[in-house]
Amino acid sequence: MSQTRMDSALDTPTTSKAKFSLDGYFQRIGYSGDVAPSLETLRSIHLHHAQSIPFENLNPFLRIPVLLDIDSLYQKLVLDRRGGYCFEHNLLLMEVLKTLGYNVKGLGARVLWNIPEGIITARGHMLLLIEIGNDNYIADVGFGGLTLTAPLALKPDLVQDTPHEKFRLIQISNDYALQAEVQGAWKPIYRFGLQENFLIDYEVTSWYLSNHPTSHFVTGLIAAIPFEKGRHALRNNDFATHYLDGSHDRKRFDNVADLQLALETTFGIRLPQVASIDSSLERIIQGSIKN
Repeated sequence: MSQTRMDSALDTPTTSKAKFSLDGYFQRIGYSGDVAPSLETLRSIHLHHAQSIPFENLNPFLRIPVLLDIDSLYQKLVLDRRGGYCFEHNLLLMEVLKTLGYNVKGLGARVLWNIPEGIITARGHMLLLIEIGNDNYIADVGFGGLTLTAPLALKPDLVQDTPHEKFRLIQISNDYALQAEVQGAWKPIYRFGLQENFLIDYEVTSWYLSNHPTSHFVTGLIAAIPFEKGRHALRNNDFATHYLDGSHDRKRFDNVADLQLALETTFGIRLPQVASIDSSLERIIQGSIKN
């Protein structure tokens, strides 16, 4: 495998779908380290991906189809310098890890974040299970404002540090629940089992989430990305930066130009060239003013 990261197509928008390229992916996330399928390599790639490719839902929000085949994902997230949601991020990462020689499979999770206790949600989230030696790890670069920035050992009741929050896994019967320490309290993120999921499973769920009229991916705008000292998060026109020291900055955008600028600069998104984007973002602004 070439150690030279050369993919000039990253520098300009593309008009046709390209084939997956490991070198192109590495250039996108700024990675030039070891490629041996080790835990250290996994940790480094995981962090680089999370801090380089944003979580965002512009495709469902703008009624653009979400395609999950690997070449479409490579075109969008790598060459077109876009982001995506969990299926897009983690399917791309899974292809990368398999290409490097990792033993990896996809899992499905029921989201618990901000869900009242006792409510059962669909398996609407994707994460990865990676076997390294005799140990198993989970990886997840696609959970919005609390995206993992490091893989976690699949060991219950162990508090695990990441470059950002502390996380732990709690075993519930045959399932695991992921929790994050947020402002001094343990908050549930999602619950998952170890049954392997396949592309068709993700395509069915993704279609629902990106098309159903009540889906939060359809009705509103979401973007998030971690950086070295914290996390940026956007919900409609409400923008927040959460720092690792516990402090926060918040603002509300009151015009489309500032909202677009934040998407392009803070989140690094090359905005899709569709006629409806200005009017769609204007509805976000006006809806916030009316509320």
